[in-house]
Amino acid sequence: QVQLVESGGGLVQPGGSLRLSCAASRSIRSIYTMGWYRQAPGKQRELVAQITSSFGTSYADSVKGRFTISRDNAKNTVYLQMNSLKPEDTAVYYCNAVLSGMSNWGQGTQVTVSS
Repeated sequence: QVQLVESGGGLVQPGGSLRLSCAASRSIRSIYTMGWYRQAPGKQRELVAQITSSFGTSYADSVKGRFTISRDNAKNTVYLQMNSLKPEDTAVYYCNAVLSGMSNWGQGTQVTVSS
């Protein structure tokens, strides 16, 4: 399996930007799909963005045009660039990697968008 460590969360004003990082404990080159999910208080965890090993990407409708997912296989790291942040983006953001049919999660990083 793989350990995932997220970083880069924090408090930001509406309209601001943050970049989240997800560092993996092993090579991610062969991991087909890695993704970012988020969970707001009282809500279910939802998929935000995914990226495949061939660098194909997909996004939730709510973040299209504002968020960009990328991966650096040499650094074993996946990123989530978040621009034009809104209060409704406030949540704990989790990194995910599926290996051999098993889902691996990081501990999450808090993102708070507030003035």
